[in-house]
Amino acid sequence: MPTERVVIVGGGIGGLAAALALTGQDIGVTLLERGPRCGGKLRELPVAGRRVDAGPTVFTMRWVFDELFDEAGLRFSEAVGLTPAGVLARHAWTAGDGLDLYADLERSAAAVGAFSGAAEARRFLAFAEHARAVYGKLESPFLRSSRPSFLSMSRKLGLGGLTLRPFASLWRALEDHFTDPRLVQLFGRYATYCGSSPFQAPATLLLIAHVEQSGVWLVEGGMYRLVEALAAAATAGGAELRCEAPVAEVRVERGRACGVTLEDGERIDADAVLVNADPAALAAGRFGAVASEAVEPQPAERRSLSALAWCLVAEAGGRPLTRHNVFFGGDYRGEFDRLFRERRLPDDPTVYLCAQDRGAQDRGADRGADRGDVDAPPDGGAERLLMIVNAPPTGDGPSLVPAEIEQCLHRSLRRLSDCGLTLSATPQSGSLTTPAGFESLFPGTGGALYGQANHGLEASFRRPDVRSRIPGLYLAGGGVHPGPGVPMAALSGRLAASAMLADFASIGRSRRVAMPGGTSTR
Repeated sequence: MPTERVVIVGGGIGGLAAALALTGQDIGVTLLERGPRCGGKLRELPVAGRRVDAGPTVFTMRWVFDELFDEAGLRFSEAVGLTPAGVLARHAWTAGDGLDLYADLERSAAAVGAFSGAAEARRFLAFAEHARAVYGKLESPFLRSSRPSFLSMSRKLGLGGLTLRPFASLWRALEDHFTDPRLVQLFGRYATYCGSSPFQAPATLLLIAHVEQSGVWLVEGGMYRLVEALAAAATAGGAELRCEAPVAEVRVERGRACGVTLEDGERIDADAVLVNADPAALAAGRFGAVASEAVEPQPAERRSLSALAWCLVAEAGGRPLTRHNVFFGGDYRGEFDRLFRERRLPDDPTVYLCAQDRGAQDRGADRGADRGDVDAPPDGGAERLLMIVNAPPTGDGPSLVPAEIEQCLHRSLRRLSDCGLTLSATPQSGSLTTPAGFESLFPGTGGALYGQANHGLEASFRRPDVRSRIPGLYLAGGGVHPGPGVPMAALSGRLAASAMLADFASIGRSRRVAMPGGTSTR
């Protein structure tokens, strides 16, 4: 019989990663998912009889999943087919310009040189080296730490931490690197990876440039295969996964989490509970009044961005597409002022378009071959597309009116057209998820997709860590340290499992921890 029992609330990537990390540890694991399928924000929707990725589409930091599966005695490469992308992303501002960034750094530098001149190409290489150094400084003390603080990181980094420019904004740091404003805008977009404004996000976010340069992978069969692989591995390891099992309350007795109560009244006792949900939902009392004290209140003004996420099956003409495409609006500062200050949809939106049938994995390429820059459209013309436009996180307040949403979609299509791309689509096509729709999927968030916005130096340390204020209650997911995104959410699950095992060991017999290099004491 298992010596401890753990209940995981929520079947997103963080919860699934924690479930897998806890297998083989003599622990009974039950994961409860309120929806009909696991995955959380990593989801797919049916459009015109085809499955379209409707959530995260960029897969990086493969090492997180390699390590997670290795610790469970499995091989991630055998569970999920991956193809390295040759083109990281294609960028456009007008019909007459464009810039591709490549997996090959020198090839990217040559493209920057052709786009902006030889001097800017040299600046790009210096920028890439700086991003690599920033990532190297932060991986261990921040990404792999369950409870980083500015003080602890300052002690570890010493004077070298000043090279990270912790008090500068990402936009300001990029202006120091580049003279071409289009390159500042291109790399400033990385702030939106955590739902933030490049004009308020810290300069440390330029490490994302190194993360992508280290490898962007195309997942064979679509991003949802990651969910299926994690669920299958956790189940094979002994975890019980239950869908359509909504939790009404996290029970707390004698100051410690001791189980959950489902909406149908079923009670499940546990030695520890892990909540894989946005901390805002927990703080708002979605899991009971007592459990709401586990985290600080989450002010609505600190919310990250939401989105209009539009899934389509349509024909694309004109400018050729690759897997990941970005079409920049003409007034970037005005776009973020509109989103964060006015809480309205942008007048001149930047548009991300994921062309999910572009790339090698659906064309018979050998697994692992560097063929991810194939640009040929799919046979038959119509292809699966996900178009994302940033939106304010107001899904639980005054709703964006349908006319405003339709106007934004028209403007987005016009932005594509101005860049030379046409789509056989209208705002009535496909499947659209709005901030109100995301609030319905993830109650208590207002539709914010990344937890709290990463604005200002303190924001990086304001996210709740994996240990909550209530003993026995742990947290995981994109709203928790180390932050949003598929690999980061998985890393939060690993960190939560490691913390849980260490805490179990401190009150019982020792067992190995889930993170390499971790320690546990009696």
